[in-house]
Amino acid sequence: MDMFADLAFYLVAIVILVAILASAVKILREYERGVVFTLGRFTGVKGPGLFLLIPYVQQMIRVDLRTRVLDVPSQDVISHDNVSVRVSAVIYFRVIDPEKSTIQVEDFMMATSQLAQTTLRSVLGKHDLDEMLAERDRLNSDIQEILDSQTDAWGIKVATVEIKHVDINESMIRAIARQAEAERERRAKVINAEGEQQAAAKLLEAAEILARQPEAMQLRYLSTLNVIASEKTSTILFPFPMELGNLMANKPK
Repeated sequence: MDMFADLAFYLVAIVILVAILASAVKILREYERGVVFTLGRFTGVKGPGLFLLIPYVQQMIRVDLRTRVLDVPSQDVISHDNVSVRVSAVIYFRVIDPEKSTIQVEDFMMATSQLAQTTLRSVLGKHDLDEMLAERDRLNSDIQEILDSQTDAWGIKVATVEIKHVDINESMIRAIARQAEAERERRAKVINAEGEQQAAAKLLEAAEILARQPEAMQLRYLSTLNVIASEKTSTILFPFPMELGNLMANKPK
């Protein structure tokens, strides 16, 4: 009876020892790090690979270093020109300092999300609607720089910010369409006026050349007659040279 009791005791002791050793052995993947606390005090960052912890004395918090994707919910934004829009975005970031991301902030995912929402409203509110629609790359860069500077204290690196949607109400869409149509008409009128200006300049240049060389005017008369004759019109207007009229007027009677 004593032998069975001793055997059971040893089996229990072995099971407890194995459990303690199992809890002491930690394995971290290549993209993971372990923030180690000894009796509540930070004592280092472990990993990747296999290492041992002192059970009940040391605790470890796993931190994933891979890039994370964070969807920023749609935000109501009033643009600089007083247009109400709804804007959504996506953020790509990762942990670069496991110690700071664990100690300096309670929940870095929630903190980054809230900071992204306020930054999105603040930055876009300083720009007109046209800039939101046409200069997204510059706005993305501005938001990314602000977020990256503010999350640096948390050990977070914001790599990319992309504005996904800028939703405008129906009445504003119609107003933008009318504005675009008016802009196209303005450009067409400007182009037409520039063409008229260039044509007038060329005509003036041609008139100056013809005035300096009267024989060129005669050649122009003949060319015009050729064009009129080819049109098979019933009436032909023949240009009368001014010089000939002057000669006939001055002819002695």
